Amino acid sequence: MALLLSLLTALVVLSCGPVPSLGCDLPQNHFLASKNTSALLNQMRKLSPFLCVKDRKDFRFPQEMGGSQLQKAQAISILHEMLEQIFNLFHSERASAAWNTTLLAQLHRELHLQLEDLETCLVQLMGEEESALEMEDPTLAVKRYFRRIRSYLEEKAYSDCAWEVVRVEIRRAFSSSANLQEGLRRKDGALGSS
Repeated sequence: MALLLSLLTALVVLSCGPVPSLGCDLPQNHFLASKNTSALLNQMRKLSPFLCVKDRKDFRFPQEMGGSQLQKAQAISILHEMLEQIFNLFHSERASAAWNTTLLAQLHRELHLQLEDLETCLVQLMGEEESALEMEDPTLAVKRYFRRIRSYLEEKAYSDCAWEVVRVEIRRAFSSSANLQEGLRRKDGALGSS
């Protein structure tokens, strides 16, 4: 659990607020897109999660990545990989059949904005930090996580409950990140004023 919180802390710092120590400044619209993504995932709910309790599953969010051990480029690469995987997951033909197409199009737009910002930042950081090969292990863990999600959807024949379980899983990561970000902002404010 502590490793999961470390990873989420790293993701929060990168996705929900200005981070001057990164060596690249993400534009304000990146943070707005992140908030919009979370709101859209909430709005997409079609079923009560209580109807799908029997379908719940632990997808084993990548815990081997500790946020305090990540280099800047690694953390951005992980966030980029997560957003890209989410984009691809919700950009499939099966997703189009399962979700409200208007909300889905808005979700695609918000994720695309965030991905563009992160790509720009990642290119800047790649010149500042060591080899990109060091980033592969954490991003491979993210890819395996999303493979488990895709396998689950396939096993469940892309049922409405399966999609709801996946939506809740993805939303949980965004919600946890937002809560942790607020704590980090307060902590950073206290450190900056001392």
